Amino acid sequence: MDKYLKDQRTILTLDAGGTNFVFSAMKGFKEVAGPITLPSEAHSLDLCLQNMKQGFQGLIDKLDDTPAAISFGFPGPADYARGIIRDLPNLPAFRGGVALKTILEEEFNLPVFINNDANLFAYGEAAFGFLPYVNKKLIEAGNEKQYKNLIAVTLGTGFGGGVVIDGKILMGDNTNGAEIWLTRNKLYPTANAEESIGVKALKNKYVKYSEIEKENSPEPRTIYEIALGKSEGNRKAALRAFAEMAVVLGDNLANLVNIIDGLVVMGGGISSAYLLFMDVVVNEMNSTLTNSDGTSYNRMPLKAYNLENEDGLRNFTAGVQEEVKHGGKKGGQWFDTEDKTGVGVSKLGANQAIAIGACLVALNNLDDN
Repeated sequence: MDKYLKDQRTILTLDAGGTNFVFSAMKGFKEVAGPITLPSEAHSLDLCLQNMKQGFQGLIDKLDDTPAAISFGFPGPADYARGIIRDLPNLPAFRGGVALKTILEEEFNLPVFINNDANLFAYGEAAFGFLPYVNKKLIEAGNEKQYKNLIAVTLGTGFGGGVVIDGKILMGDNTNGAEIWLTRNKLYPTANAEESIGVKALKNKYVKYSEIEKENSPEPRTIYEIALGKSEGNRKAALRAFAEMAVVLGDNLANLVNIIDGLVVMGGGISSAYLLFMDVVVNEMNSTLTNSDGTSYNRMPLKAYNLENEDGLRNFTAGVQEEVKHGGKKGGQWFDTEDKTGVGVSKLGANQAIAIGACLVALNNLDDN
């Protein structure tokens, strides 16, 4: 990945939201043009595509060189490999299926790469964010252990997920890898996890537990301040909303860690409130299950640590080893006595990580073809 730090190819990127499109041009993972912000025109395909073309053309007009590719994250469901966007709840203009990749390639005569934004977030954090940060901390602590796998979750409007395994994004055969929002909700088994995780969920739970009208719900930042006692409101309801989110999040992360066996990073607006819920998340991951015969056991073969906590980071990076003998003889091999995972927050910020991930996808594909 480091080989691209000085790469002189320019990549056009887009941060696609249900309200606005934000366009930027990147070179060497630094912004060289933009941002240009235009409304997404979510209910009109013609206006949406018009603004998308206008945004990318606006970047091209500001550049001294010809861009090498267009690469960006876009909400799903989608066939990302073919660049076909399907029915989107936040962008209803795309319902019925739209061949967005083909449309843009024909318009600009450039290769176009489209991916899930959570995948790109994971890719950026794996390359230059959370994963190298943790591995550096391990080296500084004299621990030879290095991690290659990363589970990334976005706590924004909803609940998104992406996975990088040994430097590669987990796409899946149908490009539906890591659709974590659809995993089962521990507290409401007939619902999905997003029922309790994300901006919408947090506001809904605060309304429910404080018994106020939905239109009077404060924004997540205010709910966070209410929970801390810094703003007026129902503190008990705010704390309960965050606690519920943490339990469901920890339960789902434990399931993912059992399959992927890697580190966990969080991004998105709600991740900034990690002080309110990170310990609960980690405690849930470290909880036990009980069989019908009453036997209890750890729900993960690993122990999770809160890497945003000084003690947690120190205990995670400390290598605890024992010597295993060879047939009772002295001078055996040393091995780690505890398998671990760490949970923390983005070191790049979600927007920058997504942009870096988009650039990496483009550069890797260009070099492979």
